[in-house]
Amino acid sequence: MFIWTAHLRKKRVLAAAVLLAALAILLVVLGGIFRSPAEDGAARLDTEEARIGYLKELGWEVTPDPVSTLQIRIPDPLTEDYEAYNDLQREQGFDLAELKGQQVTRYTYSVLNYPGHSEGVQVNLYLCEGLPAAGDIIVTGANGFQAGLDFPE
Repeated sequence: MFIWTAHLRKKRVLAAAVLLAALAILLVVLGGIFRSPAEDGAARLDTEEARIGYLKELGWEVTPDPVSTLQIRIPDPLTEDYEAYNDLQREQGFDLAELKGQQVTRYTYSVLNYPGHSEGVQVNLYLCEGLPAAGDIIVTGANGFQAGLDFPE
């Protein structure tokens, strides 16, 4: 029979415990910084049907195919234009600051049911890893404007 014994010094055990605790804290902090939107529990919008369904839940009727699809990298740091746009996004519960440096996909659809506007209305839906990251409604023309995704009452 072979028996092995180790003599542990209290200082070394304490130092190892402190080191492990510091490592655990570091992992938790970094995990929060590099959090993926997929961890929020939001519905994935990987398919055209899912994206259109999401917009329909918000009250929008859109064309079955997007007018355009564009890959965009959110700048790090956010530029002045992105900061201004992010004010609108924060009002809706989104925050582009959490996505700095990440790539998002913008899907633009024609809106068919904006009250008082039969044409010239588009919705932009931004997805990061298949999850909603931002969005807006654009009304073009002389009295055009930009608004959040909520259907106007």
